[in-house]
Amino acid sequence: MSISASTFGFVRELVRAESAIVLDTGKEYLVESRLLPLARQAGLADVDAYVADVSRRRTPAVMRQIVEALTTNETSWFRDAEPFAVLRTTVLPALAGTRGTRPIRIWCGACSSGQEPYSVAMTALETPVMAGRSFEIVATDLSEEMLTKARSGEFSQLEVNRGLPATTLVKHFQRAGVAWKVSPEVQRHVSFRPLNLIRPFPPMGRFDVVFLRNVLIYFDTPTKRDILKRVRQVLAPDGYLFLGAAEMTMGIDDAWERVPGGRSSIYQLRTAATSGAA
Repeated sequence: MSISASTFGFVRELVRAESAIVLDTGKEYLVESRLLPLARQAGLADVDAYVADVSRRRTPAVMRQIVEALTTNETSWFRDAEPFAVLRTTVLPALAGTRGTRPIRIWCGACSSGQEPYSVAMTALETPVMAGRSFEIVATDLSEEMLTKARSGEFSQLEVNRGLPATTLVKHFQRAGVAWKVSPEVQRHVSFRPLNLIRPFPPMGRFDVVFLRNVLIYFDTPTKRDILKRVRQVLAPDGYLFLGAAEMTMGIDDAWERVPGGRSSIYQLRTAATSGAA
């Protein structure tokens, strides 16, 4: 049974208003599958009844649950592999050569349940030029539920099977009953905090690397342009921006220039890229 047009319209507008993510027509199946567990938890028969109840009550916490349910995306360890190889072989060595003793700072936006920032931390720990060097990773997400899970550092066997090499599992994780827990050595480099990308960024300082992978594809062009403009304000002049393989800045924000990185989508601010900082 598919949801009604009015249900889809209400949910689409709510998600757009709170996250700027656009649910196109044809995504009714996604809305139904993501919200059915919430409907059952509320003791209602189906998603139509649940959304009708929510639209009457308009309880902020419940409406936030709906937004989070529809903006949480699946993730995996070392997703796409190549960006992490470029981080290890090119980006971190370049930054280590110019930062002196200053800690290298990395921001992972839309970190979901934590696999990406922990993957970045493990990559840094296994990069020779980073030996003894201080670094920190700030990981943010819209979903408080995802942030709670990410902070715990605990992942099921099924979750660690998604992209995590066995040698990395043994080296950087500890058994926690039937689950696995990220080692303290990795966790101490990563902090988590809530952040909605479409709102003004809170004070976070300047970053040397920003991971904003597989996020912009969900936004319309004006929102992409606004986010990229604000990322410019928190990225070091010679810093690096990692986008998803299918994402680009061309035609959206001309301040960015793609730099060599194989099939990876990596950018620097145009002045840094043309001066040879890449």
